[in-house]
Amino acid sequence: MRSRAPSVPPTPPAVATSTPRAWWREAVFYQVYPRSFADADGDGEGDLRGVVERMPYLASLGIDALWLCPFYPSPQVDGGYDVADHCDVDPRFGTLADADALVAAAHDAGIRVTIDLVPNHCSSEHAWFQAAVVAGRGSAQRALFHFVDGRGPGGDEPPTNWRSVFGGPSWTRVQEPDGSPGQWYFHLFAPEQPDFNWGNPAVLAEFERILRFWLDRGIDGFRIDVADGLVKDTTWPDTADGSPVILKDARSPVHDVYRALRAVLDSYGGDRVAVVETGAPDDVVALFLRPDEMHLAFNFRFLKAPWRSADIREAVRSSLAANAIVGAPTTWVTDNHDNTRSVTRYATDARLEGDYVPETRPAAGSATDLALGVRRARAAALLLLALPGAAFIYAGQELGLPNVDDLPDDVLQDPVFIRTGGRVRGRDGCRVPFPWSGERPPFGFSPAGTATWLPVPSAWRSLTAEAQDADRSSMLSLYRRALALRRVAREDGTDLVVDVNIGEPARPLPAGAVLLASTDEPLHGLLPTDTAVVVATTP
Repeated sequence: MRSRAPSVPPTPPAVATSTPRAWWREAVFYQVYPRSFADADGDGEGDLRGVVERMPYLASLGIDALWLCPFYPSPQVDGGYDVADHCDVDPRFGTLADADALVAAAHDAGIRVTIDLVPNHCSSEHAWFQAAVVAGRGSAQRALFHFVDGRGPGGDEPPTNWRSVFGGPSWTRVQEPDGSPGQWYFHLFAPEQPDFNWGNPAVLAEFERILRFWLDRGIDGFRIDVADGLVKDTTWPDTADGSPVILKDARSPVHDVYRALRAVLDSYGGDRVAVVETGAPDDVVALFLRPDEMHLAFNFRFLKAPWRSADIREAVRSSLAANAIVGAPTTWVTDNHDNTRSVTRYATDARLEGDYVPETRPAAGSATDLALGVRRARAAALLLLALPGAAFIYAGQELGLPNVDDLPDDVLQDPVFIRTGGRVRGRDGCRVPFPWSGERPPFGFSPAGTATWLPVPSAWRSLTAEAQDADRSSMLSLYRRALALRRVAREDGTDLVVDVNIGEPARPLPAGAVLLASTDEPLHGLLPTDTAVVVATTP
């Protein structure tokens, strides 16, 4: 399919980095946050068996691949991104046998499986870090991380003024084995997430081993968390605003890391894939997508654009232009586990400035604003699935779930909420458990009466997958229809056009258009504001 309004340049010629039409170049990935998707064992938290049980639903959507957020052993300080062991499954989510069963079930359904790889940091409970604290200054164990002497008398001041992404300083001091105040270690995120030292070859060797462990188990690829954050300026300079100095330009050693990881992926059959997470400018993102590096990169430029035609058009244009230089497909995403859900975000004209800052939201009790957000999110769905390249759908996006911004303070678990003293609400509101069926919370996510790890709003009764399944006008039906049309266009070469009206007055549909799908009924041959259609055109 191709899109109209905003206009985009033609898809650039593909650089042959794998098979001529590698599956991932136009794939639709479905993101599962395991803790919030489906609870098979009845403990109020989602698990891997829950994903297996819901595989028929995933197959019915028409997706190409899953992206599973971390299910590794973890203290869950940061929703599983504080990994204690990269080659096992946390008991709360199941076992390695459950992971194998999930991969087998997905493959039987024609769905590939990608998983999160977290190379920037680990949990402070990781065996490597525990050994480093005990080993002391100058040890090989400490060289795996960034342990640095402090400044000032007795080394009592942090090595730099750098600030954590989650708030507070990005340095924490340890006690030496003899009980004396010791060195400081760097953490880009929470203190429980020490950063690896990627200047140490042993770190790369370990992650090559981790890749092979999962590739040998049939995993089809990886989404690489904080992919551009691995290499820091270890001269440790202070900065004007306390921002850490991350090296990611064309000369950064980070690109050698990804060339090495790409070599591991290419040594396996099945066209394995890696998707990097980077919030860098478009031209820097493209550096990670050169033919010998990674395959895809998240498009945060598109995700963060407000619902304004000029902003969305520029996000599309800039992303395609930058990726065309290296011959890489572009990805499109409007929702994920780190950002306010698009239904709520599109209810305003706010720009999403960052992953962990509070966003402007509709005024309390403003139902008309949320209705506007739903209308826009429906139009965005058709645009998302029409643009050239790969697309990502976050679980619940296909149901039109809004953000849950009124969760009680005592249930919030995001470290950004804790480390900012509650000033920033954090990301829990986009991670509320998935509503499957029934009339009362937890709507089939867990057995009736079970307290889920985050409470599910009773207002979601009309948004469950069951409630939307038979409703041809529902968001779920819209996604299924759009995904089916995308597959037809991709496999049969049928020329379909998606026309999106982003905040403009009603205007005529394309001449000779045959309507195949719409987010709202066109009136008198006009496309209303904040709506979209899929049409086939006749000569």
